[in-house]
Amino acid sequence: MLIGYARVSTHEQHLDLQIDALKAAGCQKIFTDKISTLKAERKGLDEALAFLRPGDGLVVWKLDRLGRTLKQLIELVALFNQKGIGFKSLKETIDTTTSTGKLVFHVFAALAEFERDIIHERTRAGLEAARARGRSGGRPKIQDTDPKRIALAKSLYTAKDRPVKEICETLHISKSTLYRYVKVERKA
Repeated sequence: MLIGYARVSTHEQHLDLQIDALKAAGCQKIFTDKISTLKAERKGLDEALAFLRPGDGLVVWKLDRLGRTLKQLIELVALFNQKGIGFKSLKETIDTTTSTGKLVFHVFAALAEFERDIIHERTRAGLEAARARGRSGGRPKIQDTDPKRIALAKSLYTAKDRPVKEICETLHISKSTLYRYVKVERKA
């Protein structure tokens, strides 16, 4: 059984073109969403995935209707392959139930993996270059060693006449810094 999935990004857009194409392709049941792919939850897609059985095929009008990134698409098609479900994209003429369609999709998967590797290499090279220039990653350490400021923070805290939030706002320090000052005092 062919199952269709159609999606538009906004409520102002219409699903008619996609639904007509899916019906012409022989889809017996069609699930729809009117939601951006930026949203994690797509009820129509979830329903379609739950409805699919081994031997069925999921049909979309275009690849971008199914997933936002190539990685998402590859993960979904891999899931379909595991479950014995075919996948067709009408505009790109990809059909994973044929050997040619599998080849085309595997080429896409290889390109996506290549892209991930290139990004990883660039990131690693950038970090190494920064280290060579004496820069290290992470949050910068705050060295507030002004004894007067530390003493003021401690006295305001031990007086217990002001809330911690007010003390922190007054001294422009975080709660963790204030508690670190107090902790040093208690240890001493």
